[in-house]
Amino acid sequence: MYKNDTLAPHAPIDGACDTTGGRISLARDAAGLTVEEISAVAGVTAETWANWENDRSEPRANRLDMLAGILQVSIAWLLVGQGEGPTARSR
Repeated sequence: MYKNDTLAPHAPIDGACDTTGGRISLARDAAGLTVEEISAVAGVTAETWANWENDRSEPRANRLDMLAGILQVSIAWLLVGQGEGPTARSR
């Protein structure tokens, strides 16, 4: 459809059709942090964080507010993909 890929429209960062883990991963990537870095900030093990991102487990309700603050997204976006999502940030 487009002869030059640079002219193709870019999809916005949107996790509405993704899983909670996918949105957590997307927001971490947008923040420019590794699993090790963000898990240290959140006070959880890297294994716990990786389990959240890979949908092997979900953060408990009392952690969602903390995660939203660290990732600079809304709790609603983390849970269902609606509301304020991530924007790419430089480190």
